[in-house]
Amino acid sequence: AIALTRRRRRRGRGHKLARQPALRDLVRDRLAMGWSPEQIAGRLAHQHGRTVISHESIYRFVYHRTAQKDYWNRLLPRRKHRRGRLGKRGTSSVHFIQNRVPISRRSQRANNRTEPGHWQADLMLFRRYGNAVLVVHERRSRLLRVRRQPSKAARPVLGSLRRLFRRLPPTLRRSVTFDNGSEFARHHQLAIQCQLKTFFCDPHAPWQKGGIENAIGRLRRPLPRKSDLAIITQEHLDAIASRYNSTPRKCLDFRTPDEVFRSYRNRVALQT
Repeated sequence: AIALTRRRRRRGRGHKLARQPALRDLVRDRLAMGWSPEQIAGRLAHQHGRTVISHESIYRFVYHRTAQKDYWNRLLPRRKHRRGRLGKRGTSSVHFIQNRVPISRRSQRANNRTEPGHWQADLMLFRRYGNAVLVVHERRSRLLRVRRQPSKAARPVLGSLRRLFRRLPPTLRRSVTFDNGSEFARHHQLAIQCQLKTFFCDPHAPWQKGGIENAIGRLRRPLPRKSDLAIITQEHLDAIASRYNSTPRKCLDFRTPDEVFRSYRNRVALQT
């Protein structure tokens, strides 16, 4: 056992983060803020004009430290103890949603993220019955909006979506994509009141709205399932969303969702 411990310690010194304490502390701070290893590595490269450390090096160090019982994996956005994905299938309300339009009829511009104004929406549910948070995600900029819900009933969900979308100009509210949950059964009223198209994923295909699935996975860190929404205010949810929207993203060339979406709003304002 002593020999094994010594070998593990020697291997740890081979990591770049083990040799550079300042860089290690910076990476740990960013992980604690909810940044992913890719975001950390990309932002450092953006700031310094060169690769400072790769995201793979960060992952290797994280899981090395986890094996040493330091549990760095708990700093990762999803806190996984190993890399990979797991999934499960459940029931679907697809046959009970009126005027349901499948995602296959969504425009190619929305599919390719070449046009702003196409959104995704979903509910985050919690352990306590009736606790729910509505999450809305803009596909191109990855901007996030989060709203408390009194329940997962369709009527209050419709009201929250209507208030969110009415604040936007028509060019920034072109469509919204849902899963097949009964909470979105009143989607056709939203289409009429806010003049935007509504689409639904195929049953058991959450990957078709992968952007918001990824966003909810990141939100689970500050909002785990055991959270009690009775003691969480909308201001607190706004702060969580603001931190998400001010985090640089690799897919945005390490700009933030706020920066990208603001550029769209400014462009619309100049055209009017």
